[in-house]
Amino acid sequence: MDSPQPVAQPKRVTLDSIGKFFKENWRDYLFLLAMGAIIDGFDQWTKAWVRANVPLNGDWLPSWLVWLEPYARVRYWYNSGAAFGLFQQGNLVFTTLAIVVALVILYYFPRVPRHDWWLRAAMGLQFGGALGNLIDRLFFQHVTDFISVGNFAVFNVADASITVGVAVLIVGAWITDRQAKQQKAQTETVKDEPKSE
Repeated sequence: MDSPQPVAQPKRVTLDSIGKFFKENWRDYLFLLAMGAIIDGFDQWTKAWVRANVPLNGDWLPSWLVWLEPYARVRYWYNSGAAFGLFQQGNLVFTTLAIVVALVILYYFPRVPRHDWWLRAAMGLQFGGALGNLIDRLFFQHVTDFISVGNFAVFNVADASITVGVAVLIVGAWITDRQAKQQKAQTETVKDEPKSE
């Protein structure tokens, strides 16, 4: 009969351990926060411009682009649901979700290897987009949308950032998986070749 093994004690979180973690990962956070700041800055600037210059439910295009209006326009709209106007009246749920997503990305980002730039770029885009819409939810209790293309739902820079982040994640995972399979096939081919004497 085996003797009982001692239970491993969980690591204690101390100010020293937190300081050490940030000291080791400051470049990762600098990249993530810079990417988030650029996305959020552009997102909030465009939303502020739309709120100040376009009437609610109104459309706008510069006069030299009026021919584009059937296809694309700036349309001031807001929603309290998810991206692209889904799940209206869910502001509290989506505020909480945005906070959780941002915290999860903050936690996992420095743990992603720096050579895995697909995943890092996807997380940065999603982080920036989540924060952009979170700012609206906290200050206005709804999200300002203004990009209107054809009959598609009206969206904003933060929504586009999240969507592009998901696309980058999917493409990156596909390419990484494909490269791993090719590398495995090459390794197996080398093993199967007869050794020359």
